[in-house]
Amino acid sequence: MALTSSYVQNYGQLPEVFSKICDGAAPERFSQQHLKDWGFLSSSYRAVIPLLKSLGFLNTDGSPSTRYHDYRNSAQSRKIMGDAVREAYSDLFTIRAKPTPNDRPLIEGKFKSMHNASPQVAKLMASTFFALLDLADFSDTPAEKRTDVNEPNNQAIIIPPPASERSHGRTTLHYNIQIHLPATKDVEVFNAIFKSLKEHLLD
Repeated sequence: MALTSSYVQNYGQLPEVFSKICDGAAPERFSQQHLKDWGFLSSSYRAVIPLLKSLGFLNTDGSPSTRYHDYRNSAQSRKIMGDAVREAYSDLFTIRAKPTPNDRPLIEGKFKSMHNASPQVAKLMASTFFALLDLADFSDTPAEKRTDVNEPNNQAIIIPPPASERSHGRTTLHYNIQIHLPATKDVEVFNAIFKSLKEHLLD
């Protein structure tokens, strides 16, 4: 589980910051000077760099990660952000699967207890989180795998060797035959398959 302590005071400018990431070429190293070149001149924007690292956009040395480059494809940027937010703030998603502004008191309380944050800092952490939520798309989250009784199963059937081949101290062959059963509810189809197996392999 994870809950980043990174936050920015200028959370209202985060959409513009990430828009610049999409529009501009990725630098060799993401630095404060890069932010200044984008027009973010205030020293308060320094906090964007550790936030990008906590989101997996930057490596520890400040170089853009694969996620940074993937985010630059505007067709998938919101889904990339969704993955990043879920990873960096996974503890919050155990509280609320779909956090909303109505959950702010609960979320601020989580930041307070987890990071021993003051009420003001916890508020900034929560505001940063909600600003990132607005940039994210969670619709492509993989669903839990389930077993459907109507779906075909691939069953591996172990066929033992004939009795004549079973002996101690002698190498014998064992057969592992995989049967791919068809998607049907007709019992006769399965009966015919196993009857054929018995006639040709077991007898």
